[in-house]
Amino acid sequence: MTGPSEREPVLQLIEAVLDGGSWRTWDEPVPVTTRDPGYRADLERARERTGLDESVITGEGRIRGRRVAVVACEFRFLAGSIGVAAGERLVRAVERATAERLPLLAAPASGGTRMQEGTIAFVQMVKVTAAIAGHKAAGLPYLVYLRHPTTGGVLASWGSLGHLTAAEPGALIGFLGPRVHQALYGEEFPPGVQTAENLLAHGLVDAVLPARELPAVVANALDVLCDDASGTAPPAPATGSAGAAPAERRPAAGTETPDAPPPARGPHEGTGPAPGVPEGASAADPEPRRTPPAAEGAPASAGAESPAEAYEPGAETAGTPPETVDTPEGATAPETAGATDGQGTGGGAEGPAGGVATGRSDVAEDERGAETAAAPDSAAGPGGQGAGGGAGGKLGGGAAAGPGTPATGVSAAAVSATAASIRRSRRPGRPGVRALLRAAGRQVTPLSGTGAGEHDPGLLLALARIGGTPCVVLGHDRHDGAAPPLGPGGLREARRGMRIAAELGLPLLTVVDTAGAALSREAEEGGLAAEIARSLADLVTLPAPTLCLLLGQGAGGGALALLPADRVLAAEHAWLSPLPPEGASAILHRTTERADEVAAQQGVRSADLLAHGIVDRVVAEPGPDAAGPDTGSGPDTGSGSAPDTGTGSGPDTGSGRDAADDPGRFLAHLGEVLGRELALLRAERPEARLAARRLRHRTLGARSLPPR
Repeated sequence: MTGPSEREPVLQLIEAVLDGGSWRTWDEPVPVTTRDPGYRADLERARERTGLDESVITGEGRIRGRRVAVVACEFRFLAGSIGVAAGERLVRAVERATAERLPLLAAPASGGTRMQEGTIAFVQMVKVTAAIAGHKAAGLPYLVYLRHPTTGGVLASWGSLGHLTAAEPGALIGFLGPRVHQALYGEEFPPGVQTAENLLAHGLVDAVLPARELPAVVANALDVLCDDASGTAPPAPATGSAGAAPAERRPAAGTETPDAPPPARGPHEGTGPAPGVPEGASAADPEPRRTPPAAEGAPASAGAESPAEAYEPGAETAGTPPETVDTPEGATAPETAGATDGQGTGGGAEGPAGGVATGRSDVAEDERGAETAAAPDSAAGPGGQGAGGGAGGKLGGGAAAGPGTPATGVSAAAVSATAASIRRSRRPGRPGVRALLRAAGRQVTPLSGTGAGEHDPGLLLALARIGGTPCVVLGHDRHDGAAPPLGPGGLREARRGMRIAAELGLPLLTVVDTAGAALSREAEEGGLAAEIARSLADLVTLPAPTLCLLLGQGAGGGALALLPADRVLAAEHAWLSPLPPEGASAILHRTTERADEVAAQQGVRSADLLAHGIVDRVVAEPGPDAAGPDTGSGPDTGSGSAPDTGTGSGPDTGSGRDAADDPGRFLAHLGEVLGRELALLRAERPEARLAARRLRHRTLGARSLPPR
């Protein structure tokens, strides 16, 4: 396989594919404002080396005379990784392409999530997927050209949603990063699996072709996908998609039009309810009042000031905090100012020409031997257990692995609190989705498999009534702590549940509790990344009400695939991360011993997720009737001194008890909360609920940006 050093910079690719002189950028400058000196240095080096200000470029040009919008990654810029600013740039471009009714060509080359920005960067994949889904729902073509390398969250979202997908010859394309696999399991990933040619042989891409052949292929495809007689894209569907508003009719693609102005950039007001959060909700209001969202009409569209313009990319903003019913104290913005998920990766297999690696990402490799994210999507060992669940990683302890206070700026208290939650989430006795259904479900009818010959023991699918509300339930099945990792068949089974909910108008409850997705030849060749992308797309567009519960572990793409919802709840010790912390530590520091520090940096715990608007409510463990810290009024910073009973080692610095200590009380309370939430969602007017969902996904990352 050839290396990135032999690949064309993205601007040379643009010149080779578009008609000469037709390229016009849509990008606006992104400032560097991070307070983290290491991340700032990485960004500045990347800018100097590439001449670009971010890892993605967007704009428009012509291919054989037809106007086409283009979004593309520059791998030499922090491994093409996607953070909040890059995600916002991508979404604005997709929205503009939709508004102007242009076909869209994407050319990713990325390691995935930008680890420096942690979980808030990870959920940008939901935001980008929602924009792509809206573009496709408007009846507009979306074409993808996968370049070397494309891995991790990028492949598992907008890289796998094309109407037509081609790949660069010899390109490394896969969900799992080979170098991470070696770091975690001590063995190489099977060779020849993650190649463009192997993906073609397994039906995962439509063609393998060099960039010089792309213009002819794209032109031929668009002559079919667009109205060739008039040179325009097909008309929008008569009715809008459930997940996206119909695009505004604009001048036809392929016809001469005046230069369109860039989207307006309204300032973030910082007032009013947080995205997707009802007005009037507060910590003292056990039954939050729900009122229709202010943005009850159409979602944000390109070219107009709207909630989509919730921040100036690269600037810090603050918004109204989300609902905190049952929320522990300390649910404030995580101490991650400038904290990154890694030093940059500059190269894929061999590393780029030109010097220092700068930007660890979800899955790309750097010259120090780290390969980022996609792999540790399960730093899970066999059986789906998180790598190091105690013995290997430092997450059994409560303090940072390194001597003294972590140099990353995150406090020792935050490190200890995060480590305690992750350790508690892995306790063998912690209740999972099966226990939840036994305690809170009525008229439970289990379903089995996809209905097309596949069954995955890592996923549970059932019909049930919870709190009197009929619903479809699907979730990761812990199997008492011995859960098998979720594979592509499990996600196809989950999508069966989504279809049932959509067809019958039943609320959908998704339960996230996974150490990560399956990492194997079979998973790669079975289309794991593509199934994650399709699950995301299905959830953001599902017409039925959706509720997500983060119940325990939430590692990588396997967790993200079930996350998008109208409302998201989290158990007190649940967490969400681009990778299992041990995998992220192995990437960033070549050891699992700093896993707790890395997890705190990335803002993975429930209090951090609440502060960032990723979750709407945190449910106390083991329940509200407990005394002292167990009320959820100070989960990991309380005075509890009971020894830890989890799988890790060392004393627990958090509250003395959790869901595993009193599962009955926890599940009874959780069932009541879920029942109320499902009933409220079902009672909302669909138009208002879907508008609030669009706004929620569009503004992910806007409430509390990682300083840049």
